[in-house]
Amino acid sequence: MFRQGDVLIVPMSDEAVPGHLREAPGEPRDAHGRMVLALGEVSGHAHALTAPGRLLRSGPSIRLLHLPEGGRLVHEEHAPIVLPKGWYRVVRQREYTPGAVRIVAD
Repeated sequence: MFRQGDVLIVPMSDEAVPGHLREAPGEPRDAHGRMVLALGEVSGHAHALTAPGRLLRSGPSIRLLHLPEGGRLVHEEHAPIVLPKGWYRVVRQREYTPGAVRIVAD
């Protein structure tokens, strides 16, 4: 498992990847060619990958990342993380506030 701030990256075996995947809408590469996993709502900083790969969805809230050559996850306020090639589940940290559960604002 890998964690960078409010993003958790969980390795998956090839066998665990569902067959009904689709491209994640609204999450294309940015103007710099980076694949953005999470964009900071407050800071504007991004958890982004500079690698070939695809961000896919399996259901409404499950995002899967495929890195055929591995990649480097970067963020302006965190140390970079080198990810080996393979499949990953991308999880955004959530927090409880009275009356709601929400995604952590970075």
